[in-house]
Amino acid sequence: MDRLARETAEDWWEVEALYDLAFAPGREALSSYRLRDGVPPVPELCLTARDQQGILGGAIRYWPVLVSGARALLLGPVAVHPTRQGEGVGAALIRESLAEAGRLGWARVLLVGDAPYYGRFGFRRLEDVEMPPPTNPERVLGLALRPGAWDGVSGAVKPAA
Repeated sequence: MDRLARETAEDWWEVEALYDLAFAPGREALSSYRLRDGVPPVPELCLTARDQQGILGGAIRYWPVLVSGARALLLGPVAVHPTRQGEGVGAALIRESLAEAGRLGWARVLLVGDAPYYGRFGFRRLEDVEMPPPTNPERVLGLALRPGAWDGVSGAVKPAA
């Protein structure tokens, strides 16, 4: 069983190397990265998963964003080392971080991802929320951590100052 813990400054380079391994080259050119530029992540929600030997198996980060003035969390990136995929590491990171986001008082989360995968955590397509182009609108998903948190929230996603 992996130990989940808050990402520390000492973890940063190892987590970045995992993201480089898990995602295509040029991942930082994706539109979601424009929402992260110059904005620190939400440290309480950035987690790592390590095995009993301390080897990094997965990581997740969250960033604050605004959707027409409403605060939201942008989930991602989340990555699992290729040798650990299919073991539930990613699901554990997602479940624990979403539970913590709720405990911290966050109301809504969004991401760009695959609906079949993220649907099992309660994410649904956000029809009226626009990520920076060229994001495929079919992949813009949201989760209400409080009932009705996405009701009436629409428009462009902007970085939180």
